[in-house]
Amino acid sequence: MADQFGQALARITPVPRAISFGGRSGERRDPTPREKAAIIVRLMLAEGASVPVAALPEHMQASLTEQMGQMRLVDRATLSAVIEEFLTELEEVGLSFPGGIDAALTMMDGHISPTAASRLRRLAGASGKADPWDRLTSLPSDRILPVLQAESVEVAAVMLSKLPVPKAAELLGKLPGDKARKVAYAVSMTGNVDPDTVRRIGFSLLAQLDAQPARAFDAGPVERVGAILNVSTSATRDDVLQGLDAEDADFADQVRRAIFTFAHIPARIMPRDVPKIVRMVEAPVLVTAFTAAQAQPQLAEVVAFFLDNTSQRLAQSLREEMAERGEVKERDADAAMSAVVATIRQLEGAGEIVLNGDQD
Repeated sequence: MADQFGQALARITPVPRAISFGGRSGERRDPTPREKAAIIVRLMLAEGASVPVAALPEHMQASLTEQMGQMRLVDRATLSAVIEEFLTELEEVGLSFPGGIDAALTMMDGHISPTAASRLRRLAGASGKADPWDRLTSLPSDRILPVLQAESVEVAAVMLSKLPVPKAAELLGKLPGDKARKVAYAVSMTGNVDPDTVRRIGFSLLAQLDAQPARAFDAGPVERVGAILNVSTSATRDDVLQGLDAEDADFADQVRRAIFTFAHIPARIMPRDVPKIVRMVEAPVLVTAFTAAQAQPQLAEVVAFFLDNTSQRLAQSLREEMAERGEVKERDADAAMSAVVATIRQLEGAGEIVLNGDQD
């Protein structure tokens, strides 16, 4: 409704016939589109209606307010004609588009390339009409944090003052203790900052963000290495982690936390989700994985977890097939366990199951 109101308010044009309009006695002229918009808004405010003027671009809000300050009296004939025209325009609106390039880019997110989006945002900033803080407040915290850490205490204080309180509190908690205290104190000194200065700071921050190179990968290096090792054989996984320990112990520790293997199932899977997993994995694969795991003391708990949280009939059937399976080759065991883990990841990605918290 706000979009339709804005579209109709911007589209009303002079009526074809001359009508009287305020001012000196006997003066007759057509009201301008801006005057018509001011008439509609004034009427709605007089009736106590909610006017979605805030949905309009800032320059239109300012222009509308200035116009209302210049007007005095409007006769009834003019008022009726403007209302009729506005209602006609409102009824004819069949499709509304977002106001401003930032809103359009938000709508087109994922449909245009990052390079094109960055160029359009720079052009919008150069026009001077867009409010940079509209976009800054919508960015995720992990995008804003590097810029916040690199900026001066004064600029950081302005940033936190303009951001929504929950996001500002989250970012403040991620700053080093000494800088967080300085920024919090500097916020108390931002009361007299000129609005134009705040606007220029916003454009400067957006320029820094747009100057950052586009990311080639959505996930970070820890997540990517962890995902690869999740489906690797246990021998490969152990060998790679041992090598990472020698090269970068901190990175190796983060990768270990990102890895989800067959052995992590009892700690990471909710018992109620076991039947979903069992239904998704083919019975021969389950039998192979369980037979191999049962022969390893560190994995026997996983088999017990599955069998204890599925139906008694199915558990008994699996036990009988495991007894008949015999010895399992290491290659077949790794493939079966990886298939079970891949199924769990698939269910998690589809939102059908939720894993418990990260393992130490």
